[in-house]
Amino acid sequence: MSDRTGGLTVRDVVVHYRDDDGTTATAVDGLSLDVPRGEVLALLGPSGSGKSTLLRAVAGLEPLSAGSVAWDGQDLAGVPVHRRGFGLMFQDGQLFAHRDVGANVAFGLEMAHVPRAERIARVAELLEVVGLAGFVHRAVATLSGGERQRVALARSLAPRPRLLLLDEPLSALDRALRERLAGEVRAALVATGTTALFVTHDHDEAFAVADRIAVLDAGRLLQVAPPAELWHRPASRRVAEFLGYEAFVAVGSVPALDAVVDGGGSVLALGPGSLVLAGRRRAARAAGTGPAVGADDDGATLRGVVRSAGFRRGVVELVVDVERVGEVTVVEPSRAYAAGDLPGAGAVVRLRAEAGAIAVVG
Repeated sequence: MSDRTGGLTVRDVVVHYRDDDGTTATAVDGLSLDVPRGEVLALLGPSGSGKSTLLRAVAGLEPLSAGSVAWDGQDLAGVPVHRRGFGLMFQDGQLFAHRDVGANVAFGLEMAHVPRAERIARVAELLEVVGLAGFVHRAVATLSGGERQRVALARSLAPRPRLLLLDEPLSALDRALRERLAGEVRAALVATGTTALFVTHDHDEAFAVADRIAVLDAGRLLQVAPPAELWHRPASRRVAEFLGYEAFVAVGSVPALDAVVDGGGSVLALGPGSLVLAGRRRAARAAGTGPAVGADDDGATLRGVVRSAGFRRGVVELVVDVERVGEVTVVEPSRAYAAGDLPGAGAVVRLRAEAGAIAVVG
């Protein structure tokens, strides 16, 4: 079991950089956070939010303008990169082409003068962890992109870094491979008990990999929370918007929504899945030519007009303009679409709210 004490402490960190025109800009603005031993924390934010700059500052690659970075209470000011005991993994794994897989993984161990027998055992252990058992003598040139990143991960883990820093390690891969590898990265970090700071702009990646997620914007920390809490209880409208919530409704303005949501707050946030078609589906009719879809079923409390419908990997996403709410994505199974049982653009539909998919903000 991981020791959840000690670890990384970042306090009031400020990092400046100089633009091409010579002006100074703030990349990280008074940010504080903790990463206990054994935790995987994702830094999630849009491009330019400061997440990669913060990671580089923790590594010692960027100078601090103010604040401190410490490990187990020891201030790291003046400690060079190679003496911090931290591992680094970037978007491009930067494997050594002239070394085979095993020699790549063993590189850090060789630099630390680890005995050969111990190196061999550690390489075999980590190749097993990342799903590449038997690849020890494979040439790097024969590996796929996903295999290369697994080797890079194993190489980063080999010296047992006290903190592993991963900067967009999967962003160069295609979507399907990224989704699969995100789970495998998570499994490898947990299996090795590695404390990690994982930078990404991809929501799904952060939710798949992290114990907690820190949302950054314009160099500031907006919220830190476990994935489920972050999704269901975003701390602000800005966080909710970044996570993908689409419509924001003042509490009390739409009674049908108030009736299904518990808890305080001033604004209800709705996103994909917050509303579903009510009751039995049937073929849609154009707006104004017949009854609204679902009108004869229980549970319909809202009404809207379908603006568009799109198919995406097993589901159909209907963009519906809902009265007094705005446009919200309604997600339905694709089999209903294939059966001609979903409404098209222009159809009037009746909807019901899914309480667990509506967030209370503020």
